Amino acid sequence: MSFSQEIKGVALSLDGKVALVTGGSRGIGAATVRLLRQAGARVVFSYRSAEKQAAELVAECGGETVCRAVRQELATVEDGQALIAAASVLFGRLDCLIVNHGIWPPHDQPIATMSLAQWRGTLGINLDSVFGLVQAGVAQMLKQEAAPTSARGHIVLVASTAAQRGEAFHADYAASKGALLSLTKSLSSELAPQGILCNCVAPGWVRTEMSAGTLSDPIASQKALGFIPLGRAAEPEEIAGPILFLCTPWAGFVSGEVFNVNGGAVLVG
Repeated sequence: MSFSQEIKGVALSLDGKVALVTGGSRGIGAATVRLLRQAGARVVFSYRSAEKQAAELVAECGGETVCRAVRQELATVEDGQALIAAASVLFGRLDCLIVNHGIWPPHDQPIATMSLAQWRGTLGINLDSVFGLVQAGVAQMLKQEAAPTSARGHIVLVASTAAQRGEAFHADYAASKGALLSLTKSLSSELAPQGILCNCVAPGWVRTEMSAGTLSDPIASQKALGFIPLGRAAEPEEIAGPILFLCTPWAGFVSGEVFNVNGGAVLVG
């Protein structure tokens, strides 16, 4: 990568790349889809039930020649594998895999009374399907021709502040996201020698539909935001930006890292 005094700006370009974003119809996922398209990537994203939002996002991002939505449940290993297979067919390859989907049961649930259905449901969506996505996604990347000057592929897992410091009454969520930190480091050690870079973005509170119930409640919101030195929740675009960076050549020497994007909350909670 060469530098020149004539350069007036720095481009975060993904021209010629194909990206898959899970849970891409709303929130962080939708912001990421938009940003990846602005960077020049062709994008496939999954959704579970938000069909109208998915169709609107495809149209906003340039239509189906450059952006496609795939309806796919993500609750099992097989679901993840099926999505990779479908996405790889649409544009013929896969360069960037952004694993963004997940579930956070909003009600407080003591571990002593947490049901097996809740535990298995959360881990099925937040972890089992991720294994299927990563397993099939890596296989797809490894069989593709790699450009000599760039990584063979990028994987970005979206975890959480809760993965690092835990979250009382949400042990299922924290455990599932904590596993993604270990998965990131394991994949880095295994895949970096083969040209696939795996990193993790760990958001704190973000203004999305998933967090709306908590952040719209004055008492719950005050409690949540009180642990954030910046004093506010993030906007989805503030998480999408670091995700984009980790998929570009500018992050070509970054592997196995947990990128905290939480206003400093992980240091004080």
